Amino acid sequence: MKPLAQIRADVIGSLLRPAPVKQAYADHDAGTITAAELRRIEDEAIGHAVRLQEAIGLEVVTDGEFRRLNFQDSFSASVSGFDARVANLSFVESLSREGKPLQRWDPYHVADGAPILQRRPVSQKLRLIRNLPLEEYSFVSSVATRPAKVSLVGPDRISQRFDYQNSKSVYWSMEDFVADVAHIEREMIRALADAGCRYVQIDAPSYTAYVDAPSLDEMKARGEDPVKNLTRSIAADNEILRLFDEVTFGIHLCRGNQRSMWHREGSYDAIAELLFTGLHHDRFLLEYDSPRAGTFAPLRFVPKGKVVVLGLVSTKVPEIESVDELKRRIEAAAKYLPLDQLAISPQCGFASDVVGNLVSEDDQKRKLEVVVETARQVWG
Repeated sequence: MKPLAQIRADVIGSLLRPAPVKQAYADHDAGTITAAELRRIEDEAIGHAVRLQEAIGLEVVTDGEFRRLNFQDSFSASVSGFDARVANLSFVESLSREGKPLQRWDPYHVADGAPILQRRPVSQKLRLIRNLPLEEYSFVSSVATRPAKVSLVGPDRISQRFDYQNSKSVYWSMEDFVADVAHIEREMIRALADAGCRYVQIDAPSYTAYVDAPSLDEMKARGEDPVKNLTRSIAADNEILRLFDEVTFGIHLCRGNQRSMWHREGSYDAIAELLFTGLHHDRFLLEYDSPRAGTFAPLRFVPKGKVVVLGLVSTKVPEIESVDELKRRIEAAAKYLPLDQLAISPQCGFASDVVGNLVSEDDQKRKLEVVVETARQVWG
């Protein structure tokens, strides 16, 4: 097993954006500071975030995704071709104004006469115009003393945001579109690997659509076959990591993470065998912080040599989990998968977009400390 694949205390990616970073985004949107000034503020915040993570004892660190407005910027900010408005701070904040913590958030609900998140057509073939994850890694690796991981949104999420019906003049089929997505992401990962990155996480929140009744209904209403969609996405995820033997790949599955709200529910049972035996990733980072995730029984399908990172610590609520309770839950999971194939992390990022969840920076720090202390007590 690759050394980084055995990390026991993991972090998903995003951290709460510090107030100076949020203010810098607003100032940059208003034209009162330059892009260089924004980057200087981001750099300073990232350096602080790295020092915090290392002091806590995390075995791998991230830049907190402080250069992103949204976790999906890893792809959308790196390519041309999508026919979509340019996101800014006010637009991202508008997505989080409605709703209450721990309720279901519908990203397709109508506001001001249109869905707040629309399926996006393309105006031309997708083309890589920058490599945001590489830019992120180049800086974070320069200020970190521990391995740094980078996250990229996966093909399934990208395809579920793609308006195929209004893009047929560019892409004849979803297969053609997904093939281009995979090709571009391979190009991005090749550059990351060449720069020394050895841990890449694929964010794949859309996989839980295949166990969520409303999401399945939406697919069927569009005339899609969910099984075909799922099979195609697994193949695309495997294509992305093919031949990058020096890189540890994780894949993160969750049920939505927007201002402490969630988007999907349903256990892994219906897709576990297909996913866990079909995906070639080294680590499965699974959301397991609430009853919406179901039991640990689906872990019985995880092959030998793979690690499941149990997302047991909630990033949605300020209450701090106890080490003893987390140890009991790990023990319960170990009934289905050996302890040496388990690890622990928060269930998701603390801020999938710049707005963030309804927890404080102190809550975030204490939760990461609990992750590290639990790992120390369980695995040494």
